[in-house]
Amino acid sequence: MATKDKEPAASGGEGEAKPRTPKAPRGPKEKGKKGPAAPTGPAPKYKRTAKPRLRTNYEQTVCAQMMKDFGYTSAMQVPRLVKITLNMGLGKANQDGKILDSAVEEMKLISGQAPVVCKAKKDVANYKLRKGQRIGVMVTLRRERMWEFLDRLCNIALPRVRDFRGVSSRGFDGRGNFTLGVREQIIFPEIEYDKIDSVKGLNVSIVTTAKTDAEGRALLALLGMPFRQAPTAQGAAA
Repeated sequence: MATKDKEPAASGGEGEAKPRTPKAPRGPKEKGKKGPAAPTGPAPKYKRTAKPRLRTNYEQTVCAQMMKDFGYTSAMQVPRLVKITLNMGLGKANQDGKILDSAVEEMKLISGQAPVVCKAKKDVANYKLRKGQRIGVMVTLRRERMWEFLDRLCNIALPRVRDFRGVSSRGFDGRGNFTLGVREQIIFPEIEYDKIDSVKGLNVSIVTTAKTDAEGRALLALLGMPFRQAPTAQGAAA
């Protein structure tokens, strides 16, 4: 059976193939078209423009007063702060894990530093505690953050304690180190009362280079720690 040859489409007709226009050559891709490039390298560090207020007070006033009171012959003999440790124990953390998560966030706000989660070292049947369970958070402050925290503790947080009459000086350990117990974390202004799930307490341990409790107490008192005044003989008689 003979096949009919297809006739070429007339010029200008509907079936005519349109000539293709050559595309422009693609150049190299420009950077930044898809968005800003991800930053590389370590995060920039915050540079302080001035020393903490409490540290300046220590260098200019406290050292001279301590040398006068205790008869130091060199400024290197004056006791100084080494570190401040914050410890928050959570006995209910083994029953409710959300308490520990909220404690981590609150400790981060109070100290300005990420805390470390503490775990149990051994099994205790009476407390239904197993080895390895998370039972608290802890953070250690040094240098600038230590001075800033002590300044906020003495001048802002402690005066907000209900019926505050001063800090007892029984917390010294005999070697110039002082431990203070805080019953409520809401005394710190960084904590919003409406957002907390429960009231938690914490221990504040201040480590110094003082050799005696008298030197440690004098150092902290000059730095602004509001110690409770001993009752006078006239007041005791009244």
